[in-house]
Amino acid sequence: MNIQFQSITVNEINLNVASAGDLDGKPIILLHGFPEFWYGWRKQIEPLAKAGYHVIIPDQRGYNESDKPTGRRAYQLDELRNDLVGLIKSIGKGKVTVIGHDWGGAVAWHLATTHPELIKRLITINIPHPAVFPKVLLTSPMQWLRSSYMAFFQLPEIPERFLEAGDFSYMSEALKMSSNPGTFTESDLEVYEASWRQPGAMTAMLNWYRGMPQSIKSMDLVVEVTVPTKMIWGVGDHFLSTKLAKESQSLLRNGEGVFIGGATHWVHLEQPELVNQHILSFIK
Repeated sequence: MNIQFQSITVNEINLNVASAGDLDGKPIILLHGFPEFWYGWRKQIEPLAKAGYHVIIPDQRGYNESDKPTGRRAYQLDELRNDLVGLIKSIGKGKVTVIGHDWGGAVAWHLATTHPELIKRLITINIPHPAVFPKVLLTSPMQWLRSSYMAFFQLPEIPERFLEAGDFSYMSEALKMSSNPGTFTESDLEVYEASWRQPGAMTAMLNWYRGMPQSIKSMDLVVEVTVPTKMIWGVGDHFLSTKLAKESQSLLRNGEGVFIGGATHWVHLEQPELVNQHILSFIK
């Protein structure tokens, strides 16, 4: 598959952006989460491109070869959303389809509620609506336990040392342990590790979590999602409960949830044929 790369300036930073497919095709933006980068969509890029779409996959701010501004305030949800607004405007084709997984889905949700005029269709994968997450966290002890690592990530410096130790051994093991066997191959992990070694990358990646407290006010401003939406959820997610998904589904005015058994947080990598089928049938 021929994948092109370019640096695009948005919101006063430079994003490394991968793209594939027909430049005249309808644009689809794929947004990765933690701790990935554009490569996290490796099983979706070619099928979408072969279907005639222009597939655009940025390294989001702080990741891989994109800029890594300092300070947690640079990673508040509004700033992350504004990067996406700038990217969509740089494409210059009007409304786009946005697909987001994990943190990428959080940015996509936020764009959909604050700038619905920019989105043709929205697909989120194993990420709740940002307004739902803090509310469930306060009422569900089990979800609080599942999310306790986020509190650890708020600490300065210590999380970086822990995650970087042993050539990122914990990071690699976390990906393997939270997914079905074989989802992340050794060669895949080597590619990820190269992105984690980028100067300043680990702190910048963690700053997405550190920016959460300042982002909470933005989460409650507009919650109802009016754009056509499909929410895909691997029910075996180790980090996020299906309660989060069901609460998010209740906020969709024009959407549906798809719950996939035998899959985890990484459903798009574990069952790519099924996920790609859901994507293509929804966006055609």
